[in-house]
Amino acid sequence: MKKLVFAVLTLSMVLAGTDVFAQGKYGADSANCITYLSYYKEYFKQKNYDDALPNWRQAYHICPPTANQTMLVDGTTLMRRLIAKNAKDEAYRKALIDTLMTLHDTRIEFYPKYAATALNNKGIDMNNYIKDPKVLYEGYNTIIEANKGATKSSILLFDLNAAIELFQNGDITAEDVINTYQRNLEILNNMKAKTEIEAEQNAKVKGDLEGLFITSKVASCENLLALFTPRYEANPDDIALVSNIVSMLNNTEGCTDNDLFLKAVTSMHKNEPSYKSAYFLYRLNSSRGNIDEAISYLEQAIAYPESDTSIDGDYYNELAKFCYKNNMKGKAFDAAVKAAELNPAVKGECYMLIGNIWAATSCGGNEIERRAPYWVAVDYYQKAKAADPSLSSECNERIASCSRYFPQTAEAFMYDVTAGQSYTVSCGGMRATTTVRTQK
Repeated sequence: MKKLVFAVLTLSMVLAGTDVFAQGKYGADSANCITYLSYYKEYFKQKNYDDALPNWRQAYHICPPTANQTMLVDGTTLMRRLIAKNAKDEAYRKALIDTLMTLHDTRIEFYPKYAATALNNKGIDMNNYIKDPKVLYEGYNTIIEANKGATKSSILLFDLNAAIELFQNGDITAEDVINTYQRNLEILNNMKAKTEIEAEQNAKVKGDLEGLFITSKVASCENLLALFTPRYEANPDDIALVSNIVSMLNNTEGCTDNDLFLKAVTSMHKNEPSYKSAYFLYRLNSSRGNIDEAISYLEQAIAYPESDTSIDGDYYNELAKFCYKNNMKGKAFDAAVKAAELNPAVKGECYMLIGNIWAATSCGGNEIERRAPYWVAVDYYQKAKAADPSLSSECNERIASCSRYFPQTAEAFMYDVTAGQSYTVSCGGMRATTTVRTQK
């Protein structure tokens, strides 16, 4: 008898414990909670959503959020279907959207392990069903701040779009939009895609994000200069800030010909020097007429060991052209010779430039010595044609022009030189051995 009583008591305690446990998870009305969860799930599995809905509503009303996470996820599916069915009933549709958002928020609160996914799903639904840019902007920012690198890339695009609309309505400043763009782009750049498809999607969103920002015209050069000039002046050695300034101004049409851009690139080169940044500074200074600075930076670019011989050849070729344009013929000659040695692809251009230098060189001395540079010029024009046939027409014109300055045969004879004879020319810091030519 005692054993029986003990057994009954033990069973009662087990049942009581089970009830307490069930009550904790399934709420006060645990039996009905479990029943309606079971009913709606059976219909839901069969995709019989119409019959699943009333049972889901009962489960959602009776069960606490902790009863079943799937109940919340399935609820979002049912709400989306109802929203689509009731598109013309604005009041009911709004209530359904509120419920949809509440389901996401509830999942975020009670299932933190899945909060990032729930936040992203909420962001997608916000884009699909909410039109108020202020609500969208605030909601997206909450999601992005919470998820950071786990944010779904498309939400970063939606966020910028909402910011631009608010700016156009006069509700936020250009600085707010620029800051939104920069933050979202940084998050996107730091994202590590798990699959190739995700990587492609992120790349597309990045292109769309940049395109949207550019076409919005929010980042006018005037706005950017007003925003970044005081920031730069306050902290010119902040490499992150400097890089931002360079990127933003460089991607804004007509916004590189200003002091801020030049200063920012100079700071970037100072903090993280490379042949590329040195070359960029050459381009900036040359466009602004800073001749000595431009040459110095281009020579720095060439000196960096990271640049290969082909790149160095291109840079020497550019240096030769720049110096020739600025009447520094000796320096142009030296650079052109080095360019031709380092990069065969630019030999034709280099030989033509050297020909131009010789043709424009004025030498002192007798009549033959004054005309001798034209012989050297013709030598190089012929080399240029051989190295690059596309230059033949121009070279032939220059050869014809130089030929008019060849001495007459009798005139050459007076100075004891004859056609075909070898002749050494030394003038203007340059020296070359050529062949005597006379007019026929």
